[in-house]
Amino acid sequence: MAGVAFKGVSKIFGKDVKAVNDLNLEVKDQEFMVLVGPSGCGKTTALRMIAGLEEASLGDIMIGEVRVNDVPPKDRDIAMVFQNYALYPHMNVYDNIAFGLRLRELKGFFWQLANASEAKRIKEDIDNRVKEAARMLDIEKYLTRRPKELSGGQRQRVALARAIVRKPKVFLMDEPLSNLDAKLRVQTRYELISLHRKLGITTVYVTHDQVEAMTMGQRMAIMKDGVLQQCDKPEEVYSHPANKFVAGFIGSPPMNFLDAVIKNGRVDAGAFSLPLPSGHPAIAMNGQRVTLGIRPEELFDKALPTNVPATPDNTLKAVVDVMEPLGHEYVAYLQVNGAKLVASIDKETKLRPGSEAEILINLDRIHIFDADTEQAVR
Repeated sequence: MAGVAFKGVSKIFGKDVKAVNDLNLEVKDQEFMVLVGPSGCGKTTALRMIAGLEEASLGDIMIGEVRVNDVPPKDRDIAMVFQNYALYPHMNVYDNIAFGLRLRELKGFFWQLANASEAKRIKEDIDNRVKEAARMLDIEKYLTRRPKELSGGQRQRVALARAIVRKPKVFLMDEPLSNLDAKLRVQTRYELISLHRKLGITTVYVTHDQVEAMTMGQRMAIMKDGVLQQCDKPEEVYSHPANKFVAGFIGSPPMNFLDAVIKNGRVDAGAFSLPLPSGHPAIAMNGQRVTLGIRPEELFDKALPTNVPATPDNTLKAVVDVMEPLGHEYVAYLQVNGAKLVASIDKETKLRPGSEAEILINLDRIHIFDADTEQAVR
C-alpha cells in the first residue's frame, strides 16, 4: 500500500481553463481522504489525474515514492469505482469481479499457453479471491446474475468487489453513492467505512455531498474553482473553517452570514450587536467591515433548557416566519429587526409561525470573516 501526493499540480484545459490550480495535497498511507466541493470545483479531475485518465499539465503526482505522471494507468496499481458502476452487461457478477484479475494474473488469453498445473493454480487463486470479495460484500448469492437483474445497491457492491479483489495500493472512488436512494446511501456509507477499516487501503473519495464528506473522511479536502480551500479533520473544518466559502459549504442548514462592522470590541450587524469573545483578534479591527457567521446549531430557544446562559448581550428578540419539522428538531426561519436567521431548534419547542421568540446565541462559537478576503479572523 502507499500514500498519494499532489505537488504543485495543475490541469489546464484549452488555453487558460484551470480545472485544478497548483494543488498541494498529501494523502497518507491507509488514509480515507474525501475530496469535496460543488460541481466544477476540480475534485473529479484531481481523481482522474491520480488514475492516469487525465494528464497533469504541471507538477508531480506521487503514489508512494514513485512519480507516476508518465506511468500508464494499468501500471499504477490503483482500482477505481465509478458513479455509474461500469459493469459489463453481458457478464454475470462472478465474471465482472474476476475480469480484472484475469487480465492481470493470466496475461490476457496467453495464460492458456502456460503449463496446465500453473493455469490451474491461477484459476483457483482467482476463484478464491472472487468468492472472498463477494462474501465480504454479501453478494455471494448473486454471483450468477447479470447486472440488469440487480438493484442499484447490489450493482454498487459488485463494482466495489471488482476493485477489492485486485488488492491495489490505492482505491479511487468517484461519487459512488450518488445513484442510490437516501436510505441506501446511509447504509452503504457505513459499509464503505467498515470495509476501509478491514482492508486499510489508501482511499481517495470524491463527492459533492458534505454529509458524506463529514461522516466518511478521516480528513476532508474542500475545493472551489480548482483551488484547495482547506484540508483537515471533519470536526476541525466544521468548527474552524478557513474562510467564508468553507463555512457556508460545510454544515446543514448552512451558516448564517450577516454584513457587519467591528465597533469597540463588538460586531455590529445593524439589526443587532454582539460582544466579541475576550482576546478575539477581530477586536483589533475597529471600524473595519467583516462578515458575521452564526451556525444554526448555535441559536437556541430561550424557553428551553440549554447550556448557554442567557444575558442581555446574547439574547435576541425574533419573529418566527416558518417552522420546518424534521422529527428530531425544527428548522426555524426567523426575523430579527429585519435580519433573517435560520436556527436548528429542539423538537420540544413551542415556537410556531407568527410567534415572538427570545433566541440565545452561543457567543463563543460565532465566526468572523474579513469582508474583502473572506478569510477567517481567528
